[in-house]
Amino acid sequence: MMRASNRALAKGFMGFLAVAKPRRRGDNRTMPKASQRGNSSPNTGTTVRSPFLPGAMVVVTMGNPRDKFWGTIVALTPEGLSMSGVELASFEDLVTMVRDGELFTPAVVFFPMHRIERIELDLADGTLPSLSQRFSAKTGLDPAATLGASLDPVTSDHLASQARATLAGKKGTA
Repeated sequence: MMRASNRALAKGFMGFLAVAKPRRRGDNRTMPKASQRGNSSPNTGTTVRSPFLPGAMVVVTMGNPRDKFWGTIVALTPEGLSMSGVELASFEDLVTMVRDGELFTPAVVFFPMHRIERIELDLADGTLPSLSQRFSAKTGLDPAATLGASLDPVTSDHLASQARATLAGKKGTA
């Protein structure tokens, strides 16, 4: 026969098991269905547009090792960020190369999400121009189009053929 204290203990333990049972999918009744997928507002039903879409100019700060990268987003997924651009430390060198008409190929890289600390839109801060504005002012080119050209086969082939023609012209005059 079970004592009263043991019965209370067993009853408490059974109550613990009932709480610890795994829930089936879809059991979170307090969560609005719309918020489980996408970026829709449960109160208004309107869709919120993310500013971090492909083509957006961003500055990415990474950790381990610490690094900063400037460029355009190719894709942003739960696994990580794909982008076309340059290390922030090489920004001035890139501007000089583009301004002088030298050939360059932006890096197309993937950063796993565990390395990314912060993604910032490349925006002006008060009177300080953004990196994109500085690039445009010094080169006369749109940075998103310039960095994204390596992703478009038609544009990159066209730029490569222009570069070959320019180099052939320089060799012919030498």
